[in-house]
Amino acid sequence: MGWFGKMTFGTMGLLFGGPLGAIIGASLGHNLIDKKAEYGQGGGVSPKSEQAQAAYFVCIFSILGKLAKADGVVTSDELKVVDDFINGMNIAETEKHFAKQVFNEAKNSNYSVEDFASQFYQINRGQPAVLHSFLDVLFRVAAADRVLHPAEEDALKRVKNIFQISDKQFNDIKSIYFTDVDRYYKQLSCSAGSSNDEIKKSYKKLVRDFHPDTIVSKGLPEEFTEFAASRFREIQEAYEKVRKERGF
Repeated sequence: MGWFGKMTFGTMGLLFGGPLGAIIGASLGHNLIDKKAEYGQGGGVSPKSEQAQAAYFVCIFSILGKLAKADGVVTSDELKVVDDFINGMNIAETEKHFAKQVFNEAKNSNYSVEDFASQFYQINRGQPAVLHSFLDVLFRVAAADRVLHPAEEDALKRVKNIFQISDKQFNDIKSIYFTDVDRYYKQLSCSAGSSNDEIKKSYKKLVRDFHPDTIVSKGLPEEFTEFAASRFREIQEAYEKVRKERGF
């Protein structure tokens, strides 16, 4: 049945509490209660569980909803970007509909980006690769219109702070999508000044951490594996470009 089937039948959403539980309930029409005191419950759930995968899916579209409204107005262009993103995913129509419902419910809710990010962090605090992947997906969607609006960047920085992602890691992801300067080095979390050994070491770690199978096992929903696979291919391509340039 998977996480979506269980959520549809109301057997999973009740476990969340907090903002994610409230958005799930509103999106599916279930009468779930926002129990703010139960935020910490997610922290005790294995990141390998279906609940962690559900949290990833729901939190992505919840934060995208808040990003769209970050400057106070949701434009038709912003709606089209998210709509194209959802329709481009290799998922069933019922899941696409659910994603759009989550986006709309979160967009119009009183919850903040911090509320959603904090609950997601509690569930995945021991999985830095999942947190990094999550921020990467947010940047990927934000870059669809080729413009990073100040309000969007500010919101993404707040997510970065909650996830305890460093400024360097944040800027490296940003550089991948919004500038070509040292792009391949940034994809490898290195710089032009890094030694060959440092580049090889970083590449091996990235391959280990961001292989799609590895991330899925840690809590990435299968619905997002194509994005993980795309990121993984970019890491491999960047390494080949740098390796050939340096001749090692």
